[in-house]
Amino acid sequence: MSWIAEKINKIRTDKGLTQEDLAEKSKLSLRTIQRIENGINTPRPKTLVMLCEALEIDSSELIPNKNVRSWAETLADGFFLIALNAILMGIFGFLTLDSKANPNTIFAAFLLSFFLHIYIVFKTPGMSGLERTIKFGFGYVAYFIIITTMHGFILGFGKGLFPCLLLSLTILYFGNRFANDQDNSNN
Repeated sequence: MSWIAEKINKIRTDKGLTQEDLAEKSKLSLRTIQRIENGINTPRPKTLVMLCEALEIDSSELIPNKNVRSWAETLADGFFLIALNAILMGIFGFLTLDSKANPNTIFAAFLLSFFLHIYIVFKTPGMSGLERTIKFGFGYVAYFIIITTMHGFILGFGKGLFPCLLLSLTILYFGNRFANDQDNSNN
């Protein structure tokens, strides 16, 4: 039985209506009501409106909310964000803290921390700065804490890691202002 079929059946029975009563009230055939409630047919929009009027409910109650995410989707997104943050931490650590790091790799880390995060800002325009920073920058905060605890603040700052992370977090948080300014200048 489909979600709509179950919902219609539940609302109808809660209101104390039989299928015949609903058919008469909605001006639909009994067979149509039976097919919908048995999940054989999915109601067309016009039929759905007629059912909603007969059941005296808002049509939004019979339209599944597509914004509701399953726990599996939320879990998959969480694992993706953790993996993405771990990869970015590894890249910035390699470019700045590696024993073979030189001014060129440190400059590459600065460029990456600028352009990658500008790209993220433009790809997530509906996200607030705080939400974006939490999703895409929590790894940087964790990396900052780990490096500071293990090697001290001077190593991370002297090698360029902390300025890169600070630039990244700043762009993630304040990027909406830059993106909105660009949108306003184009109009």
